[in-house]
Amino acid sequence: MFDLVRKHTKILMFMMFLLIIPAFVLVGVDGYKRFNDGGEAVARVGGRDITQGEWDFAHKSEVDRIRASSPSIDVKLLDSPQLRYATLERLVRERVLAEAADKQRLGASDARLARELQQDPSIAALRRPDGTLDVERYRQLVASQGLTPEGFEARVRRDLSLRQVEAGVLGTVVAAQSIADVALGAFFEKREVQLVTLLAKDFATKVEPTDAELDAFYKSHAAEFQAPESVNVDYVVLDLDAIKKSITLNEADLKSYYEQNSARLSGNEERRASHILINAPKDAPAADREKAKARAQELLSQVRKSPTLFADLARKNSQDKGSAPSGGDLDFFARGAMVKPFEDAAFSMKKGDISDVVESDFGYHLIQLTDVKAPKQRSFEEMRPALEAELKAQQAQRKFAESAEAFTNGVYEQADTLKPVADRLKLEIRSAKGVLRQAQQGTTGPLANAKFLTALFGDDAVQKKRNTEAVETGPNQLVSGRVSLHAPARTLPFAEVRASVREKLVATRSAELARKEGQSRLAAWKAKPGDMTAPVTVVSREQAQSLSPAVLNASLQADPAALPAVLGVDLGAQGYAVVKVNRILSRTAPDDAAAKQGRSQYAQLWATAENQAYYGVLKERYKVKINVDKVPAATSNSNAVANR
Repeated sequence: MFDLVRKHTKILMFMMFLLIIPAFVLVGVDGYKRFNDGGEAVARVGGRDITQGEWDFAHKSEVDRIRASSPSIDVKLLDSPQLRYATLERLVRERVLAEAADKQRLGASDARLARELQQDPSIAALRRPDGTLDVERYRQLVASQGLTPEGFEARVRRDLSLRQVEAGVLGTVVAAQSIADVALGAFFEKREVQLVTLLAKDFATKVEPTDAELDAFYKSHAAEFQAPESVNVDYVVLDLDAIKKSITLNEADLKSYYEQNSARLSGNEERRASHILINAPKDAPAADREKAKARAQELLSQVRKSPTLFADLARKNSQDKGSAPSGGDLDFFARGAMVKPFEDAAFSMKKGDISDVVESDFGYHLIQLTDVKAPKQRSFEEMRPALEAELKAQQAQRKFAESAEAFTNGVYEQADTLKPVADRLKLEIRSAKGVLRQAQQGTTGPLANAKFLTALFGDDAVQKKRNTEAVETGPNQLVSGRVSLHAPARTLPFAEVRASVREKLVATRSAELARKEGQSRLAAWKAKPGDMTAPVTVVSREQAQSLSPAVLNASLQADPAALPAVLGVDLGAQGYAVVKVNRILSRTAPDDAAAKQGRSQYAQLWATAENQAYYGVLKERYKVKINVDKVPAATSNSNAVANR
């Protein structure tokens, strides 16, 4: 069957073309996309599935958002299993809130939508001096997010509805000051403790296992001494960097590009100006705005008569607190840094000019242009590296779609080798040994991608020795791999792991000895607490004094009515600790500002807790089920990305 498909690919593609185009005409692109968006259900909310395709699309949108806000971020960090799972959880939360909003008949009126859009800073910047919206720039803004104006407004309206679901909880939380003070006082109370720690490593010299003991430990812990299933692979990567390497630029094209873009690539012109601002917010009463404008006109008359007095007048009269002390100086700025009316005026003036009264959303400005910094025009040879990089990037972006089709077809049609597609597209065949089903910590690139690893360990790749399909492992990146050697999981011979077996057995026995000694001392000191001698330390949640979390928690959870108390804390592989809690010390009373801040944070935490509890109720109500295993906690880098 598959051989037939491979031999008649072009004919089948033509037939599919004839079938698909009418489908687009009949149901529309969106309808066809919905029809074709199936795939495995990764979650279910309120009786409706969230498919793998929807998850992938949501994650791609999230990656695009992060890249837009942080262009310098390493794209490879954005496709970690932790971040992908976080995207799924957000998608589930949105669906749950959408179900609740629908059931509660919550919506956003046109007036509420209009207010929300007016408060959006990115949209406010698109207003003309007369207050009307620049519709064309608005269309460009929403198009950059892959939406039409109607689609963007529908998304904002939906977000407003979802916010209303949680607003009923977040907006009604009551955290009484007296209760907050009691809770905070208890949370931050101090305890006087004495600590003796018995470290497992200090008992290691007392452990001398025999060969028989090592052999018995090896056999009873065989799972700990396994070599996991692995593969050696060859793979090819098609991305923009690979395409750039295949592009040869024509000298004439380079020079033509230089002539067209030299001014832009040399840098932006910057201007330096001083201003006098008379505040008059756009929503101020008309009478107040007229009064402010009249004041600006009076000051304009004065600076026209004596331009050298501009700085003095700015210090005495400008209501811009940031620039007034320096005579209204705003330093150098490029286009896009100021509101449009101000920018248009400043960039239309000559050095030394003083503008007429300029109206903006902030009020009325008088502008004096004090300097112009024109970028230095660089020669063709100076700019050659930048020109080549930019032109190659543009051509690679245009060529990617065509190359992607050839790549996808090539690895499928000649499934027994990667060489033809690599030769055709001038790609490097890379190799890797000992690749595991799960990406190891520190692994980067395609071999850290869960979808690609799944494909490598699939039956087609392992049993039938075929190329994997073209897997999208990142924006503008496709990968296909071929397994050259498959090694099933196996228990390593004792001779190979003898040192590791001894190390683990010694560590286990050392921890047991530390625990036994600790429990012995615990029993003795419980009988005679006064015999325990150790330095006295005062600890709290604010000042842990290097105590491990387990010891600190045990100290703070000791029954106040039973003090002094001697407690044992099992530290696992690290050993054992005996801690004596002598007494409770009250929290040092915070000053008024700190107390107020603490109460505010307590109220926020209480609101968050209530909201999470409410969300838990909604998840049960709408029978949420996530079919994907939860990924272990992310590394600090991944957390930093997720919070962007």
